[in-house]
Amino acid sequence: MFKPIKNARVYEQVVEQIKLLIFKGIIKKGDKLPTERELAEQLQVSRTSVREALRALEVIGLIESRQGAGNYIRESFNGSLFEPLSTLFILDNGKAEDILEFRELLELQTVVLASERIDSEEAEEMKSILVALKASQDEEESILLDKKFHYYIAKASKNILILNILEVISQLIDEFIRDSRNKIYKAQKTWSNLNIHHEKILEALINGDSHQAFSAMKGHFDLIRKNFDEK
Repeated sequence: MFKPIKNARVYEQVVEQIKLLIFKGIIKKGDKLPTERELAEQLQVSRTSVREALRALEVIGLIESRQGAGNYIRESFNGSLFEPLSTLFILDNGKAEDILEFRELLELQTVVLASERIDSEEAEEMKSILVALKASQDEEESILLDKKFHYYIAKASKNILILNILEVISQLIDEFIRDSRNKIYKAQKTWSNLNIHHEKILEALINGDSHQAFSAMKGHFDLIRKNFDEK
């Protein structure tokens, strides 16, 4: 599976071989990697080079080291996406509006895909979420249910990149503009209007109406932006 390495900057080539095997699907999420000794033997490099490569892969979030169990390809990459994006956001003096604009652009297309791909199980789960959301009297619970509703829209798109990126965007909102989001959702009238938009979005998804789904989601973000601007 692995090829001997004989050139300089050995650990980088070890990294590239492991990444290539992941991208080809030979190594999959959750798979355990060979031990350091086994990798060193197959690649014909020192265990120090293997150790450096594994450390680099852990830093970029491709693998995780489990105490006493070895090294594994990560099952989830949300955390590994969040760290570099949040760092870039800080270094580039990102604004709250940047996060909201990106989320809106992404979710408008996501809801179109979801209207074409949603299944009955996802639709039923979203109905249950909206029932709980309308009944909720707790602000924090309502925010969590709202996030869950949007998660299921992304899930229904059947696009793993969209799902992971929207998860990261939600984490960025929690990290950098949580107070703003709480203020947006503070008023009962705002929640009532948001729930109306949620119901319109779900209706469009169930009907497979991509145009109406887009329009309902656009109205949803128009309301959020209006309240955000007035916060």
